[in-house]
Amino acid sequence: MVSDNELGLFLRVRREAVTPAEVGLPTGPRRRAAGLRRSEVAALADVSVEYVTRLEQGRDRRPSPQVLAALANALRLTRNERVHLHHLTKAADAGFNCRGHSTPARTVRPTVQALLDRLEPTPAVLLNQLSDILAHTAGYERLTGPTGLLDATEPNLARFVLTDSRARSTYPDWDHIADEQVAALKQGPFRAYPPTAALADELTVTAGDAFTHRVDTVPGLPKASGIFRLAHPEVGMLRLAYETLELPADDDQRLIVHLPADAATSDALDRLNSRPTQPLRLVAG
Repeated sequence: MVSDNELGLFLRVRREAVTPAEVGLPTGPRRRAAGLRRSEVAALADVSVEYVTRLEQGRDRRPSPQVLAALANALRLTRNERVHLHHLTKAADAGFNCRGHSTPARTVRPTVQALLDRLEPTPAVLLNQLSDILAHTAGYERLTGPTGLLDATEPNLARFVLTDSRARSTYPDWDHIADEQVAALKQGPFRAYPPTAALADELTVTAGDAFTHRVDTVPGLPKASGIFRLAHPEVGMLRLAYETLELPADDDQRLIVHLPADAATSDALDRLNSRPTQPLRLVAG
């Protein structure tokens, strides 16, 4: 059964990620977990332990703005995490859907296409809220084409990562990559938005526990930037930094740009880019 307690999940995961040292608390020898106890969060936020427990268990899903601010301070949330926390309280109503009855955006605006053209030969890809690959640079095709990611008629990054056996050899840190893909799908209304619900139902069957366990344990807040490893069939192991650029809300799309994270990867990408390739590919019209 899929958890519907996203607020409680987010609070618990963030509590477990904050160390006592980060908030000025001593670390005793009998401490079993690295994160904060509920009692410590309650003291820092000036609320009761019982109230923190109710929030994490989903028995209270509508804390006041003042309590949210106190919890955000106690958990040392970033600005983006604070916005996400407020969104989760808005989504306490199961019928909440900020996307309405719109269909997943598949049209690539001319100026976005021009931006992709300008990014060449940098690997860059345009995704919609379902992680459908809408367009990409030739550099991205050189990077991911040999892995099988682009084989489908309408390729989808989340579907490839979670259901294609080649993904586990492509991404040595597959568990982390899978976490991020599920977090991206959960961002926003998730199952309250019918197209995302349909994809989630599909992945529940095709990916099984690899998907459903993450739905229950991974908050819907993917990292906007980071570094990951990719085992390229032709040039070997690559370390790639990525930056995610969110387009305006009406587009509901994100552009992910990949850059070499070390000199060896930079040289490998140069070798890939020196090979002849097809022009930039537009996947969806």
